[in-house]
Amino acid sequence: MAVWFLVFLLTPIVEMYLLIRVGGYLGAWPTVALVVLAAVAGVALVRTQGLATLTRGMRRLEGGQLPAQEMVEGLLLAVAGVLLLIPGLLSDALALLLLVPPVRRWLARRMLARATAAGPRGPTPGGRSEVIEGEFESWLEDDRRE
Repeated sequence: MAVWFLVFLLTPIVEMYLLIRVGGYLGAWPTVALVVLAAVAGVALVRTQGLATLTRGMRRLEGGQLPAQEMVEGLLLAVAGVLLLIPGLLSDALALLLLVPPVRRWLARRMLARATAAGPRGPTPGGRSEVIEGEFESWLEDDRRE
């Protein structure tokens, strides 16, 4: 929780610092043009790559397979789209990095491997699953026909 707090606190500061530094080097209007150009190009890439990912996922579904890889890639493309909406050079750079197909596929595979290893409720000590057995008695009115 503290890590996310630091991320949300430091990200705008880093974005402003980078914009000021690059603006001091290039000038104000070229820096604004750079941010707008990155956003426009990124949105076009998100659109085309999103459609390609959707098509691959549909093909896998038609083949009777779960399109888990494509679903995670679609999520990463959505994150890239959100990052492109945030004005700043760092967020644009991260978004454009997510738009590189090999990087996105690698990250999606890592996320899937981690989710598969953890299981639906996270890792258990020793890697064993916990089974809790027990009995129950219903206390509903319909079940107590006396």
